[in-house]
Amino acid sequence: MTITSHLPPKKILLNAFDMHSVGHINHGLWAHPRDESHRFNSLSYWTDLAKTLEKGLFDGLFIADITGVYDVYQNNLDVTLKESVQLPSHDPATLISAMAAVTEHLGFGLTVNLSYETPYQLARRFATLDHLTEGRIGWNIVTGYLDSAERLIGNQGLKAHDLRYDQAEEFLQLCYKFWEGSWQDDAVIKDKSRRIFTDPQKVHSIRHHGQFYQSEGVFQVAPSKQRTPVLFQAGTSPRGLQFATRHAEAMFIGADHPEKVKVQVEKIRHLAQQQGRSADEIKIFVGITVVTGATDQQAQEKLAEYRQYASPEAGLAHYSSSVGIDLSQFTDDEVIPYRQSNSIVSVNEKFKQQQITIKDLKDQHILGGRYPLFVGSGASVAEQLIEWLDFTGIDGFNLTRTVAPESHQDFIEYVIPELQQRQRYKTAYETGSLRQKLAGQGDRLPESHPVQQFRISSLTTTPKSTKQQASRQQSIVTQ
Repeated sequence: MTITSHLPPKKILLNAFDMHSVGHINHGLWAHPRDESHRFNSLSYWTDLAKTLEKGLFDGLFIADITGVYDVYQNNLDVTLKESVQLPSHDPATLISAMAAVTEHLGFGLTVNLSYETPYQLARRFATLDHLTEGRIGWNIVTGYLDSAERLIGNQGLKAHDLRYDQAEEFLQLCYKFWEGSWQDDAVIKDKSRRIFTDPQKVHSIRHHGQFYQSEGVFQVAPSKQRTPVLFQAGTSPRGLQFATRHAEAMFIGADHPEKVKVQVEKIRHLAQQQGRSADEIKIFVGITVVTGATDQQAQEKLAEYRQYASPEAGLAHYSSSVGIDLSQFTDDEVIPYRQSNSIVSVNEKFKQQQITIKDLKDQHILGGRYPLFVGSGASVAEQLIEWLDFTGIDGFNLTRTVAPESHQDFIEYVIPELQQRQRYKTAYETGSLRQKLAGQGDRLPESHPVQQFRISSLTTTPKSTKQQASRQQSIVTQ
């Protein structure tokens, strides 16, 4: 690879990537004698993880989630249940307050599928979490891709891919109105002598009548530190990219070859500029797996040990639902044909662009997951990560777990000091919200973001002589 230089060198952003379940990305490793992921339903498992990550100065813990189950492989749930492929899985929102209570700086990215939520209830939940975390919450916006989820909810089937994004656009606009357009910043007074907790003239009703959603009334939550949570997105289809580059502050993209990642990064930054945003306004992450130790040999020995417990077939069961194709029907050497489906477009497109066999996928899933694998001593892995980041132009990594909790502990012990020694990773947290830590531009979304059109002006910038005048202004902003 030819390295693109950065002056000054870009500091690597780092999230731990996890799920409120046993199996997440690297499947089968729950059977390893030292793995504790079976304790995922214990609160101490998560509070200990949060404290460990903060010790390692991780920017955030990004928690994935799905609605539905992986039932495409072999047209049943047998492998999914036997290997705990994201089943059972629990609601991740329930973890945040407890982890926030034992940390001070660690951010939390929470995946919530908007297709099965109402905008008001989701907006209220995230605003509440932003208060309780003191501005450390982010929302990973997903629209869903599993037919099993639709059956659980009681629907007939998934909406068309682009229609799901049309709905997501309106959903997000209504959330902006709740978060940014109902309460002025100085609405809460807390004046005991005058018995005024909130100034009634500074709280305004939302009126929204759209294609998918209707809403009228006052948002129940006063402004939080960030107002709008940090917005994450992973859309890489043409429609998904349009949505993500308009709204997202951070994006997660797939990664196989660094050359392809570099092209994708350049495309995202160009599209962001077309949306009226700066090229570097979106922080771009790729998911990775790391196996490390004191020496390269120790790391390779650990990888060989892990492979004894990993389940490539469980990885195929996961992958089958991602592409909407039962991969069990193909022999190892058979090329998987492209079939248009309503699942993850960017993953499914690979079968159109490449000749991929089941053997190729099994080789890729040696640890049960398909993310790029970095193996070596702390120094070796640090150099590999720096090379990847500098060449591709990404901003950071989502680190998946292998054997929990030792994979995170190993990374913190061996890799973090090497990155710090090379001045590519922070040595202390900065103060401020998750948004401030990631972008360094303050706690609130910038004026270049489309949220701006849904904001209510404060009394200090917009003169209002009467409550009626304020209501008239708010009606213009929100309809």
